[in-house]
Amino acid sequence: MIKSVFVYQNEMLKEIKVSGHANYKKKGEDIVCAAVSTATLLTYNAIEHLKLDHLVECNVSDGFFHIRAHEDQETILALMKNLEYTLNDLEKQYPKYMKNQKEG
Repeated sequence: MIKSVFVYQNEMLKEIKVSGHANYKKKGEDIVCAAVSTATLLTYNAIEHLKLDHLVECNVSDGFFHIRAHEDQETILALMKNLEYTLNDLEKQYPKYMKNQKEG
């Protein structure tokens, strides 16, 4: 199961942690894992492309994604909110394979 945690401080999304594997299908055919991987990497790639990556901390490895905003920069926060929206939408579509939670 993929677990996502959305960490809020003062009602602002500051951090997103995503871990695990969906196990929807075997490796290479798992559309849930593929969708989550694409969404997380797209988010960080957009931040990097916009040359805002110095304002975040991001760690990516197999089955793990973590991003934390160091500043309340509008574009970064909008991209992180979009990732939260996307992951929540995927959870609605695949509730047996994803669990999201909000903290703070």
